[in-house]
Amino acid sequence: MENGFSNLSRRTFLKTGGALGALAVAGGGLSATDALFGEGVAEAHAEMQEKVTWGHCAINCPGRCALRVHTKGDEIMWVDTCTSSDADFDDLQPRACLRGRTYRQWANHPDRISYPLKRVEGTKRGEGKYEQISWDEATQIIADKLKEVIGKYGNEAVYLAYATGVSATTSRPFHRLMNLMGDFLGYYNSYSTAQISCITPYMYGSKGSNGSSLSAGEDSKLILVFGSSPTETRQGGLTTHYDWVHLRERTKAKIYMIDYRMNDSIMGHSDGWLPINPGTDAALVAGIAHYLIKHDMVDLDFLHTYCVGYDEETMPEAYQGKNLSYKSYIMGEGYDMVEKTPAWAAKITGIPAARIEELAQEIGTTSPLYVTQGWGPQRRSNGEWTAWAIMALPCLVGQIGLPGTSNGVRENRNSPSLSSFPAGTNPVKTSIPCFLFTDAIDHGPEMTSKNAGIKGADKLSVGIKFLVNYAGNCLTNQHSDINKAHEILADDTKCEFILGVDTVMCDSIMYSDIILPDLFRFEQTSQIATGSDHGYVITGTACTSPKFERKTAYEMASLVAEKLGVKEAYTEGKTEDDWIKELYETSRKKDGELPTWDEAVEMGVYTRRGKPVVSLKKFRDDPEANALATPSGKIEIFSEKLLQFTKGWELTEGDTLPGMDTLPAVPAYIPEWYGVETTTSEFPLALSGFHYRGRIHSSWGNIEQLKDVNPQEVWINPADADPRGIEQGDKVRVTNQFGVIELLAKVTPRVVPGTVAVSQGAWFEADANGVDVGGSINTMTTQRPSPLSKGNPQHTNICEVAKA
Repeated sequence: MENGFSNLSRRTFLKTGGALGALAVAGGGLSATDALFGEGVAEAHAEMQEKVTWGHCAINCPGRCALRVHTKGDEIMWVDTCTSSDADFDDLQPRACLRGRTYRQWANHPDRISYPLKRVEGTKRGEGKYEQISWDEATQIIADKLKEVIGKYGNEAVYLAYATGVSATTSRPFHRLMNLMGDFLGYYNSYSTAQISCITPYMYGSKGSNGSSLSAGEDSKLILVFGSSPTETRQGGLTTHYDWVHLRERTKAKIYMIDYRMNDSIMGHSDGWLPINPGTDAALVAGIAHYLIKHDMVDLDFLHTYCVGYDEETMPEAYQGKNLSYKSYIMGEGYDMVEKTPAWAAKITGIPAARIEELAQEIGTTSPLYVTQGWGPQRRSNGEWTAWAIMALPCLVGQIGLPGTSNGVRENRNSPSLSSFPAGTNPVKTSIPCFLFTDAIDHGPEMTSKNAGIKGADKLSVGIKFLVNYAGNCLTNQHSDINKAHEILADDTKCEFILGVDTVMCDSIMYSDIILPDLFRFEQTSQIATGSDHGYVITGTACTSPKFERKTAYEMASLVAEKLGVKEAYTEGKTEDDWIKELYETSRKKDGELPTWDEAVEMGVYTRRGKPVVSLKKFRDDPEANALATPSGKIEIFSEKLLQFTKGWELTEGDTLPGMDTLPAVPAYIPEWYGVETTTSEFPLALSGFHYRGRIHSSWGNIEQLKDVNPQEVWINPADADPRGIEQGDKVRVTNQFGVIELLAKVTPRVVPGTVAVSQGAWFEADANGVDVGGSINTMTTQRPSPLSKGNPQHTNICEVAKA
């Protein structure tokens, strides 16, 4: 036994025999059983029948791809997907990407957690030293600690951390358990979309939270894509990757991708790349808006009929005559009193003024225009206003609610709806921005509604003392400023107990006091629904029996519930399979097109064709009958609600426009704290992150085969590499005020000069000197949140790069 993992002989079999087994299946060569156990056992093994079961991926990717798991002798032999050799381009197949097809390596990884574990007494959190214990002891400790914390501090001291390791199925079993115990401190936002999710309702209300489907873009003449790369962020499944490729191949529109990288989605259409300095999209939109206004190319009829706040005529009465409209901001008559000419925008964005004018001319004269954005541009210190500005662009020319248009947010996604496991009701109304959980551990009672976005109360009454981390690497690796997070989490006088549940030992799980071994979704009965232009449901059955002492989240929570005396209320006398089938039947009553349960199990994958969706079409057709859920019922380019909501907030320098003590109520450009306009002599380069083919966030970050073909690199332009003596493949150090990482250099013109790019999600690995040789970008990111949503600004960084 080593740290509670599988025993050594088992690990050796899985590591070596697994690889040999894959070769045997593929090419008929020497089998793992022959090699390790001799011919007698090999003959028995050969007589075993291969079993094929359906399963699905459940990581933080909307693909939720179909998996066909091939097993023999209760062992996974290889993982296939939903595919056909004669499939047509238009056939609906939610195929798994390369990552999903390596699940065998993950499931059989030497560091797979197999037993309940307890932190060795006398060791510190983060050291990763554990001893095996029984389920009875583990669940008793968890129950006792939970009762102790609730009794001493109240339920607000209990917290279920934001996590994405099984985001497709969530941690609702633990939510239900905590609700039965009097509930817990809630959270809002996500690490992915805090800024855009916060600002969109101010402009569009809930009805405009989704853009048009990508298939609607096939009718466009001009497509503008801000900071999105579907072929990298959503590689598999029948979702955005498929829809993007379909759009790219079928549309006759001109496509422009506005990004600081020539990302993989642009490849093959590289003439459509508009290189832009990161964090400056709102400045580009402002420069375009100035040109449109100056040349009378805005759609005044649309702006005056459907919008609030474009000009004085459309401002709320109480704010008229104060130069607070969007037009006033653009023309230099209000706010910072700077005219936002294309020349002004050029100095900030790095795009020549003449090119901005050409683009504005195209936007003003081309119809239909389809504008969409990814989540990268908003994951910044000024992300709320970046996202808002991109949404405002199609409004200026009236290209919303018509065929071939979109409203500037991310594309619409369509999915069948499945009922969820009932989590119950949480009487604790207080919630925090999920990104600020380390603050809530470190100095919770200092956090208020005015300085930290606390909702449901004026302030926190207590810090987080009991934390559940289910399938999450966001305590450290995916959080910001890993070194600071380490200091906070390692101190068990602050958060007194951490329960971790996962499949393998990632960095975050090593801060747990008790660790429970999880099962993958394809190792149990499971069902998921998802989609984009088209929808699908995947119904999976267990590919093998549970190995060692691993359990499902429902089983774990049931055991703890028994120790707490609430098992009957928790289970209601039902098994997990009973719940799944019952919830599916509830879904079928609402959606008669869904197959029966037996049919769903038999087919494994149920697909449903969707139709193009045009965002805000009903509103465009009849704005009075289909008023938006905004105070005015219209599109609000100026938001009185935002101005009133943030009145009296405690802001930090750089949160707003220079000279202002309030947040701007229009989609302005706000320079970043650590951005292209705020670099220093010590840290002269901007640093931004991006999603990578080899991982979804940190998931698969420990799979050596994927790491070999997707090495961790820093992208650097030759103009920045040459004076530093850096060549392709050199080992380099990237340094800033928060930490140091070491990784390989990728010298390429595919990133704008003055900016370097590091893919997010690499596993943190500090050497003896504190240098992160794993190359995790979050070693170098700040825990300071964006001003409005209090969201994750992890693309806002500055740094220096040198040869290691």
